[in-house]
Amino acid sequence: ATCGHGCKYGECMGPNKCKCFPGFTGKTCNQDLNECGLKPRPCKHRCMNTHGSYKCYCLNGYMLMPDGTCASSRTCAMVNCQYGCEEVKGQVQCLCPSGGLQLGPNGRTCIDIDECSTGKAVCSYNRRCVNTFGSFYCKCQLGYELKYTSGHYNCVDVNECVTNTHRCNLHAECLNTQGSFQCKCQQGYRGSGFDCA
Repeated sequence: ATCGHGCKYGECMGPNKCKCFPGFTGKTCNQDLNECGLKPRPCKHRCMNTHGSYKCYCLNGYMLMPDGTCASSRTCAMVNCQYGCEEVKGQVQCLCPSGGLQLGPNGRTCIDIDECSTGKAVCSYNRRCVNTFGSFYCKCQLGYELKYTSGHYNCVDVNECVTNTHRCNLHAECLNTQGSFQCKCQQGYRGSGFDCA
């Protein structure tokens, strides 16, 4: 079976037919499935969609149980947590629905951890980190685009000279470089390549 465009988060099952891994959708399985929008809803109270998955959390005054359900809790209501709470050895602790969130100074609300600036996120050399609320993802560096080549997705250099996305002067030559381009004034002209006289 060959899938010309590949199956980003899935397997090729037949001619251009992808079987997506759980949490992904689309013809090439390149889109995140928003489980929170499914019927029946996967969470009893609140749902937070994440890349390829989702997390459940409870309304204030409820406690998240080990089986993912929410149980009414007097102690939880008193603490006034943003995303529900759990009881550990008789002590009530507020919860955050994702590892990319941490409890704020008040111990009740959750604040985002910027994985990109803390260095927690690791992206391959030609990808850059993009922070999101509660998580992050890796995107191709500027001057590169995501292409399906030799069986997998790669960030490939964009040839600005061919795609005509350069800003070289009319009297300059465009020279493609990795992730960028250069402009060189033609013979008989002088300048930066963006300006030639």
